Amino acid sequence: MIASDTLSRWQSALPFWVSYLLIPLIWMTTTAGGWWVLLVPLSTWWVFAVLDRLTGLNLENADPDTPDAGLQWYIWLTKAWAPVQFLTLYGLIWYTTRAVDMSSVEKIGVFFGMGVLSGTIGINYSHELMHQKGKLERWLGDFLLSMVLYSHFRSEHLLVHHRYVGTPRDPVTARYNEGFHRFYPRVLRQSLISAFRAEREKLARKDRPWTDPANPFWRYWGLQGAMLLLAFLIGGWAGLGLFLVQAGTAIWQLELVNYVEHYGLTRKYLGDGKYEHVHPRHSWNASQKASNWLLINLQRHSDHHYKPNRRFPLLQHHTQDAAPQLPHGYPVMTLAAMIPPLWRRIMNPRVRAWRRQYYPEITNWKPYNKAHNPAPRT
Repeated sequence: MIASDTLSRWQSALPFWVSYLLIPLIWMTTTAGGWWVLLVPLSTWWVFAVLDRLTGLNLENADPDTPDAGLQWYIWLTKAWAPVQFLTLYGLIWYTTRAVDMSSVEKIGVFFGMGVLSGTIGINYSHELMHQKGKLERWLGDFLLSMVLYSHFRSEHLLVHHRYVGTPRDPVTARYNEGFHRFYPRVLRQSLISAFRAEREKLARKDRPWTDPANPFWRYWGLQGAMLLLAFLIGGWAGLGLFLVQAGTAIWQLELVNYVEHYGLTRKYLGDGKYEHVHPRHSWNASQKASNWLLINLQRHSDHHYKPNRRFPLLQHHTQDAAPQLPHGYPVMTLAAMIPPLWRRIMNPRVRAWRRQYYPEITNWKPYNKAHNPAPRT
């Protein structure tokens, strides 16, 4: 176990700050133009896939009782990203819309890379921030999500996903044999609807209508509208279009990860609208060292669902006895998810092995495969 005093040193936190190297990288590739603009997505996908092979697995666990006072280097990492991403995004809009020597294809390439950055890093950091109790961190999480027009993710994630993961009521749990190209349009539609419904029901329990100012959707819409307006004011219609390229890419990156995290893993139906409690076995676990530096331990997802409020440096590795293991980190697995035959070849045998290991008593998996079991009671 990594002791608290070791964890609190800046040297221990330093590898997780690797994401900040992407900021000068995207500026250098933008000014260079040409094929260089593809270096940002390649560095987050291919470079970290190679680094995972070189660095191997990290199976060490930090002391989970480490207080926040010993985690300041990690906390500032996620807090600082919001203003850094904001300045980078709108700085790039200003620069590219005035760069007469850049082609439209190059500009789109830059904002595809920016979307990979704001999705892989920005949404991931917002996920860490939204799980914290402090108002500042939650506001910074909302701020990051508004830059990719996906603010409702906070409501969906906190009120729906964590509560109903592995059941028919959770849109984000990818079903067995459901390819990403079917999952993606379904989750885009259902997540927005379920997020709004969850906030409306939360207000209804207090005898308030959905139009009540306490509904966070008003904040979501206001922040997103401000981001769109700012993009237009800085770069005109071209700036707005490039902003949308970035946002669309970021959302795609998020949902690719969501697809991987729970593919085929379902909670046992107990009857009468009841499901078993959430366990580490209901999320795929990956402890590849380098990609967990980049993704601030997001791949230790089994522990995140087991202890949702645990800060990222304290997330624990679970062994095969407690949680199913991915064969590779997210950079490789998300690429595989884009090729459904390859994905099924890799993952379907693992899902079937998971079922034999944890639920040998279940003989009919068809209702689980199609999400036809009764919805859980609210």
